[in-house]
Amino acid sequence: MLTCETPISTQAIQWKCVESKTESRRLHYGRFVVSPFKRGQVSTVGIAMRRASSEEVQGTSITCARFHGVLHEYSTITGIQETIHDVSVNLKEIAPKSDSNDVKEAVSSVTGPKEVTAGDTSLPPSVKAIDDSQYIVTITQPISVNIALKIEKDCGYRIENLNGYENGEFPVDAVSMPVRNVNYSVHLFGSGRATRETSFIEIWTNGSLTPDEAISEASKKLIDLSTPFLHVKREDVSHFYSGDGESSSASARSSSQIYDVNELEGKLSKNTFIDQLELPARAFNCLKKAKIHTIADLLNYSREDSSKIKSFGQKSVDQVSKALWEHFAIELPKNELHIK
Repeated sequence: MLTCETPISTQAIQWKCVESKTESRRLHYGRFVVSPFKRGQVSTVGIAMRRASSEEVQGTSITCARFHGVLHEYSTITGIQETIHDVSVNLKEIAPKSDSNDVKEAVSSVTGPKEVTAGDTSLPPSVKAIDDSQYIVTITQPISVNIALKIEKDCGYRIENLNGYENGEFPVDAVSMPVRNVNYSVHLFGSGRATRETSFIEIWTNGSLTPDEAISEASKKLIDLSTPFLHVKREDVSHFYSGDGESSSASARSSSQIYDVNELEGKLSKNTFIDQLELPARAFNCLKKAKIHTIADLLNYSREDSSKIKSFGQKSVDQVSKALWEHFAIELPKNELHIK
C-alpha cells in the first residue's frame, strides 16, 4: 500500500527587518523576523542571541576621569554645583562611539558660568558623542574646569575601586553595553510534521550601534565562540582500553593521557571568569571589589574566609557555593585559608 507523507520543508532560514525607528538619539529600536525554524530551534537561537547581544557586543564608554587638585570622589569644588562623585555618575551615562579599539583620551575644558554637556568635550577624530546634549556638570562661577577623560572599548560592566588611581584620577563604573534590551518570541505555522517556527526578535540600542549592526555583531560573536568546535577531531579511543596482548607500558600511557585530559579540564574551569557563575548582582559586585575575578581566585577563599569579605554575608556564601557546584561541580574549601 502506498502512503502519502507531508513533504518536509528544506527552505533556508532567512531574516528581515520589519520595523526600525529612532525613538531618541540614545534609543534606537529594530524588529526582525527570522524563519523558518524546526520546532524548538527558535528558543535555542533566541536565548543565544539575547545573551550574545547583551554581553558580547562591544561598546565604548568613559572609564576614568581626572580632576586637578581633587583628593577624593566626594570632594566639592568651589564654583561647581555637583560633587566629583555626581560628575562621575553623569560621565557614566554618556554614550560615545569609537571606530578604534585603542584607549583614547579626551578633555572637557570649559569656563563658567555654564551648564556643561557632552558637546563641550574635545574628542579624538575616531570618537564621537551620540548625544551632545548629555549633561555633565554645572559651573556656577566664572572659573575654568578641566576634566581629562579616558575612553575605552569593552564588553559588559566594569566596576573599579580606587586602588591604583592617584593625582585626582577617579575610575568610572563603565557600562560598555550598546544593546539595552533584547526580546524574542516564537510563532508556529503549518501542521503535523510540517510544523515550523518563526521568531520575532526586538532589539533596543543606545544609538552607538543600530539594531541591524547589533544583531550582526552578536551573530559574529556566536560564530567565533563556536568555531573551535568545528576543528575537534574524533580520535581513536581504542588505546584507552587494554587488550589481552597489550603491554603494561601502553596501559600506563593511556592512563597518563586520561589524567592529562582531566587536569586540563580542571585548569580550564579554574581560569574561567566568575561571570559564568551567573551570581546575583550583590554577590558578584562584592567579589569584584575584593579583586576576585576567576574561579581560581575564588578557590583561594574557604567558606569562612568568604564570609569575611566586606558586605558578603552567609547568604552570598551559600549562593556562590551552589553556583560553583551547579556549573563546575567544584566546592569551596571548608578550612580557613587565612587569605587577606
